[in-house]
Amino acid sequence: MVFVCKEAAATIITMMSATKKRLKIAAVVTIVLGLIYLLRFLNNTSLISRSSTSGQQQEEEQQRQWPPTENVQQRNLQLAYEEQHALFEAQQLEMKHTKEQLVHLEEQIRSLQASTPRKYPKVKYLNYKNRKRILITGGAGFVGSHLVDDLMIQGHEIIVVDNFFTGRKRNVEHWLGHENFELIHHDIVNPLFIEIDEIYHLASPASPPHYMYNPVKTIKTNTMGTINVLGLAKRVMAKVLIASTSEVYGDPTVHPQPETYWGHVNPIGPRACYDEGKRVSETLSYAYAKQEKVQVRVARIFNTYGPRMHMNDGRVVSNFILQALRNETITVYGNGKQTRSFQYVSDLVDGMIALMASNYTQPVNLGNPVEQSIEEFAQIIKQLVGGPSEIKQTKAMEDDPQRRKPDITRAKTLLKWEPKVPLETGLMKTISYFRNELARSDRFQENSKKYFESPDLQRSRP
Repeated sequence: MVFVCKEAAATIITMMSATKKRLKIAAVVTIVLGLIYLLRFLNNTSLISRSSTSGQQQEEEQQRQWPPTENVQQRNLQLAYEEQHALFEAQQLEMKHTKEQLVHLEEQIRSLQASTPRKYPKVKYLNYKNRKRILITGGAGFVGSHLVDDLMIQGHEIIVVDNFFTGRKRNVEHWLGHENFELIHHDIVNPLFIEIDEIYHLASPASPPHYMYNPVKTIKTNTMGTINVLGLAKRVMAKVLIASTSEVYGDPTVHPQPETYWGHVNPIGPRACYDEGKRVSETLSYAYAKQEKVQVRVARIFNTYGPRMHMNDGRVVSNFILQALRNETITVYGNGKQTRSFQYVSDLVDGMIALMASNYTQPVNLGNPVEQSIEEFAQIIKQLVGGPSEIKQTKAMEDDPQRRKPDITRAKTLLKWEPKVPLETGLMKTISYFRNELARSDRFQENSKKYFESPDLQRSRP
């Protein structure tokens, strides 16, 4: 820089050498340049002095932080602590960076999964003349999801409506995204406006703990919900199958129960919200059939079991299987002499589809005519599951029917239907399902416990 300025000064002197005036100007410029160099030199000197001062201050601060000590071991421990602290901070930064990379990778995996075609169960192709648009209310529930499977495989377009009170998306997730399948989160207590050809009305909690949890809601579902379904059927001229229940017979005085039996029901008991709700549902169906010419089918469903049952629905099958799998005491309500007849879910679905396809309009029993006492059933479950569980009697439930066995003469004669799956075969499939569900639940609880008890979460809490 100095060399360049000197050359500039020499050039100016040379150019102004012609006259004294120019010489004077050159001298002035030279003096000015000299002053500039002097000022810069003084400025640099002050910066150096300030930096040295700051260095001394830092040294003094370090000395204050780490006062000189004659104990060499303590000083070494202090230095080791500083190194470990720096290493910990570096690891924290690296972990944060790794978490960001994992989030990015998860997003990439999700996008790849979304772009990868899903594999669905094999579905039969039907042309537009034979393919039906079928609405299934409560289609994400236990029975409804199995009905969805059968009708989808047959090649029909299925619309499932469910409010997920007892239904679960997991029951129908293997159809999500299929062009013939649609899932609508909707409570059938509110009107629904869609175009369909057939309706299976299964929406209603069916186990005592569920329908007793909110009795008014249960009655609304079976009355207002049924009115909305029948009104929809009237508007679009669709055929409707109403899923009724053997509970319309109450605690029967006739055994076995034919469809002509009017029942023996307590209208103000704890089960009345469900029993009377289903009886009104049948009454509404035949009122619409008579007045509005709606095509109705009524299936009176007896005890049904199988995979996708709710683990805590309080029914005999799920209670006994869970207690046996957990090596708990198998509790039998009452003396165990009350009887039930159990049908596997696939048999029920076949019967419902056959009833919908028929021209018969009166109620039809769908159940297994093979009758067993609750005590005998508990023994069967214990033998199939194994384990040290004991069977113990407990207090009887109020209004618990003492005998329940369907007369399926109508189904045999008119639908050519009767149950095919043996009890032990169906129970083994159900036990396997519940065993997997328990393992899945245990894994979830274990992972949740690890998460909530992790040191990182504890430190993050205020």
